[in-house]
This record gives sequence, C-alpha cells and structure tokens, in this order.
Amino acid sequence: MRSGAVVQAGDIPADHITGGAAVRTLLDSGSGGPGLIRRLVDVPSGSRLSGAAGAAGELWFVIDGSASLDLRGHASLQLIRDRGVWIPAGAAYALQAGDGADLRLDVVVLPDAADGARQGITPARDPARPLTSDLQDCQVETTGDRKFRVLFGPDRGCSVATQFVGEIPPGRAGDHSHPYDELVLILDGVGVAHIGGADHALAAGTCLHLPPGLRHCLENNGSQTLRVLGVFHPADSPAAKLAPDA
Repeated sequence: MRSGAVVQAGDIPADHITGGAAVRTLLDSGSGGPGLIRRLVDVPSGSRLSGAAGAAGELWFVIDGSASLDLRGHASLQLIRDRGVWIPAGAAYALQAGDGADLRLDVVVLPDAADGARQGITPARDPARPLTSDLQDCQVETTGDRKFRVLFGPDRGCSVATQFVGEIPPGRAGDHSHPYDELVLILDGVGVAHIGGADHALAAGTCLHLPPGLRHCLENNGSQTLRVLGVFHPADSPAAKLAPDA
C-alpha cells in the first residue's frame, strides 16, 4: 500500500511563471499509472493566463479572487470565490484576472482516459462544454459530525472524479480509509493529520495524498472549522469508507 504524502504549498517552487502567473504542482497521485495531479495557480490582479486542459479534463476551484474565462467555442464564464469549474478534455482557455484582488485557483488534472482504459478503467464520458458549480448552491450532506458539499461528481457533470468541500468541527474522529485515491487541500483552519502512525501539522495550503486503503484521520485541534477541498477518483461519495479490516 502506498504511504501517501503531505506537502506545504509555500515550500513548493513554481513550475513556471507565465505573464506573471505562477503555477505550482503540489502533488501527483500517480505511481506508474493514472493519477490525479494537483496544481495551485496564482494570477496577479489584471494579469492573463492561457493554456489547454489535460486529456481527461480538469476540475478547478476558485479559492480567492475573480476572473473572466474564455474557452474556444464557448461563451465566457465568470470565476468567483467558491466556484467549481469543469474544464472539458483538451479545451484551450484564456483567463483574465479581475482587478482589485489576485486570483488563486486550485487545478486538478484528471487521470488520462487512455491510460485508465489500458488498466481496465472505463473512460469518462463527460460534457464537452465547460460547467460551473457554486458551493453555496450545493446540498449540505453529513457523515458523523462532518459536513460536505459535492460540486462535481457522478450525475453532477464529472463521472471520473468527485470534487467536494468538507467542514470538520473541532475534535478528532476515528481513523478510517476510503476506496478511492484522494488529494486534499486545506482551505482554512488548523489541525493534525494522523497518517500511518505519523502526525503532520495542517494549515491553509497544506496538501495531502491519501491512497486507497490508507488509514488516516484529519483532526481539528483549533477553535474554528477546518475547511478542506477534496478531489478523488474513481468518483464516489465523500462518505464512502472501507471496513476497518479492509
């Protein structure tokens, strides 16, 4: 079983800087096979960024700031805080960050469909047009004392992966594991990740890779809600857990 990984965004240098925009690869969950790649993108106010989505599409989340997004052949979209965005496979895009605040984007590149097919994973058949999903409009679901909202997932515009925001109140739940491969980014709050017998400090900008079957617990040892952004595949419910002896 893979042991996972924990990194701090502030410790990761930019892969490249384009037009003032800094792109950092925080984690790549692939290990000899298809995996999720999480990037943090910072675009200064008023700056532009262009590129193309990965071969299986991308899930974006606006952490801060605003922007206008143009995708070839589609109407412009507005990016605002707490908005999720589905970017179709291979789509060429150009965005213009708004004035007044820098734009910070979480970008998760989904597993390559061709690689997945070679390993027996059914390729996704997701929309060929961009979609948006606002966190405030998503249904609040619960698992134990924890709340989450799913922005994208099965029947929500993305069949291969799930994107959600979770809220963890002060305290510690029991250790558990999931049947999916997950990348977690801490948005707000502080805590401790208990993973494989080791403890890791959590704060805004901490990114974790939790492979399938890895027992873990995210403890909130602060006084405020610990807010997390998760993306995992294969798509499922964030509440899905493996039996303790699985």
